[in-house]
Amino acid sequence: MRSLEVPSLSFVSRSSASRWWALAVLALTQLVVVLDTTIVTIALPQAQTELGLTDGQRQWVVTAYALAFGALLLLGGRIADYWGRKRTFMVGMIGFGLASAWGGLAQSGTELIVARGVQGAFAAMLAPAALAMVTVLFAHGRERNLAFAIFGTVAGTGAAIGLVLGGVLTEFASWRWCLLVNVVFVAISMIGGALLLSESKAEGNNRYDIWGAITVTLGLGALVYGFTLAEHGWGSWDTILFLAIGVVLLTVFVVIQSRVRQPLLPLRVITNSVRAGAFLIQAVIGAVMIGSMLYLTFYFQLVLGMSPLISGIANVAMTVVVFGCTPFVTKGLNSFGPRPLMIVGPLVTAAGLFLLMGVTPDGNYFVQVLPALVLMGVGLSMLFVPLQNLALTGVSPADAGVASATVNSAFHIGGSIGLAVFTVLYSTAATDALAGGADQLLAFTNGYSAAFLASGIAMVVAALIAVFMIRGPRHELIPNGDGAAVPAH
Repeated sequence: MRSLEVPSLSFVSRSSASRWWALAVLALTQLVVVLDTTIVTIALPQAQTELGLTDGQRQWVVTAYALAFGALLLLGGRIADYWGRKRTFMVGMIGFGLASAWGGLAQSGTELIVARGVQGAFAAMLAPAALAMVTVLFAHGRERNLAFAIFGTVAGTGAAIGLVLGGVLTEFASWRWCLLVNVVFVAISMIGGALLLSESKAEGNNRYDIWGAITVTLGLGALVYGFTLAEHGWGSWDTILFLAIGVVLLTVFVVIQSRVRQPLLPLRVITNSVRAGAFLIQAVIGAVMIGSMLYLTFYFQLVLGMSPLISGIANVAMTVVVFGCTPFVTKGLNSFGPRPLMIVGPLVTAAGLFLLMGVTPDGNYFVQVLPALVLMGVGLSMLFVPLQNLALTGVSPADAGVASATVNSAFHIGGSIGLAVFTVLYSTAATDALAGGADQLLAFTNGYSAAFLASGIAMVVAALIAVFMIRGPRHELIPNGDGAAVPAH
């Protein structure tokens, strides 16, 4: 194996204050990338009316972003490693801002969908670059734990914040501002990045794994598209075809990665059981955050009759609880390590999702929904604080970008697949209820309950993943300042 050099010392040994300001810029970037998955959700009815979108096109406004983002993240991570993390970050920011402006000014459904796809492509460049720079800025010790706690919490609550911000902008401005607002965030991040970030990259004679990039991008794209088609039937020929193509291409990708000298995704990044477990749990979180929050929003607006603004605010409880619990969870991480948090957190979150199954057409938010959101906030905070740190523990500096990309890809691919599966379950339950004589609102509620049940089961599976895969001495799972990370396997 070729030797890997660490990034330039000037990047790592910046003053403490400068590093924390840099973290603020990088966390803002991650927030924007994640919230853009959901910020348009509340605005979709208004956009559909103005642009004349079909129901299929409306779904693709969400799917195009997640599909492009998830499928291109690994390539984006390697570009960050080889071309330079700051350079990739800045170019990604510029492209993301231009695509956001294009989408906000779109005059047709096709134009909006294409702009969302371009947004996702540039987000796939800047997101792994941002997380990789956090990894290099905070190499070990308690500062690393705190930095990842902040970064992970901001990233983890981005989906809920997107719903709130989307509600505010749709209510008082226009659905277009759900995209145009990104230009403001981009301007702030560009200025902060130019002033506070320094360049780092993997040294040596680096080459891009072109065939690996092609197979993983097309494979993930086919897989997500296949799950999207499953809304019209799991047995349909096009669903089966695209799922099969996705599996075959991803299998070919793994074979390629095991044979090339400089793979797009070194298998050592994902064959470590702790990191693999973290990636799988991140995928479950993506499914729950994107899928269940979408159906909770539909419940607020279509069943309880909330306005977009009130619907967005109704989701704030979970976000507030997550932020409120973070300092206590961070102390618990330092005292007990990540394993207990990674086991208990999904179970508490599952309890909240199971509680949401009790929603009714004439339900009360404070009785049926708020307690569930509080439980979910407590449980998710236990996951957000240690998860990104675990996913990158022991990764060499040269692999930081691609490992970061895998973390983000797991969230968005998991969210895309989860949303497709939950949609099938929702449609089946709602159709069965209508066939049984239920009125429309009751049928909607039955469908939402089915989605919440599936989300809760997924979280129980996440707890089992933690039990069997997040194992090892506490000092190895979370390095504590001895200056040596656990080697990547």
